[in-house]
Amino acid sequence: MGVDIDGFIEVRPWPSWPDLPHEIEWEAAARLDCLYATRNYDAFGCLFGVMNYAGFRPVAADRGLPPDASEQAQQSFRDADADAGRLWPTWIGWDEIQQVDWNESAEHADARLHRYERDNAGQWILRGKASWSREALEAQGVSMPQPGTAPNIWPDGSVWTNGDVQFRAERLTRRDAIPDEGNWHPVWEVMAVLGRLHGDENCRLVVWFNR
Repeated sequence: MGVDIDGFIEVRPWPSWPDLPHEIEWEAAARLDCLYATRNYDAFGCLFGVMNYAGFRPVAADRGLPPDASEQAQQSFRDADADAGRLWPTWIGWDEIQQVDWNESAEHADARLHRYERDNAGQWILRGKASWSREALEAQGVSMPQPGTAPNIWPDGSVWTNGDVQFRAERLTRRDAIPDEGNWHPVWEVMAVLGRLHGDENCRLVVWFNR
């Protein structure tokens, strides 16, 4: 069973207007699934430390649901199936996202070996990645592990080739996990607009995860 992300982009609107109350409540500006509907564990690990096979230092892990979260976010969080959702709530501000060093590498090689296949031109093409692969272990000349064994952290840069299939232990960067023009780009675009209008510190992403 996989893990998916849910949540809201929130904003504190027009905090600089002099005739508004000093304390301005957070409002839900957009549901995350209207802008992002992809399951990407590299991104989840990079930002929030969830399903962090790639070994990133998370930017905003385990912060919980903000006590001042918007009413819509709180209601959606409460309505999530207690057995299937409401896992690992956290949040990150747009001002924090802008400070991320996207060239920063993960702390170790990806726990999933990256599987490449050689195409007709002789180029290696990435086809997928997995924590355990009988084919990968056979290429290394080792036996299958016992059920329940923890995933290996393969030595960074290791390569095993078996004919036209190759397995690599690779260390990702944050940009590998979240490319500039990738699936998170629409989320960043909306947050950037809200940040320009209301102040970067007054825009944030509140999330939780569902199995």
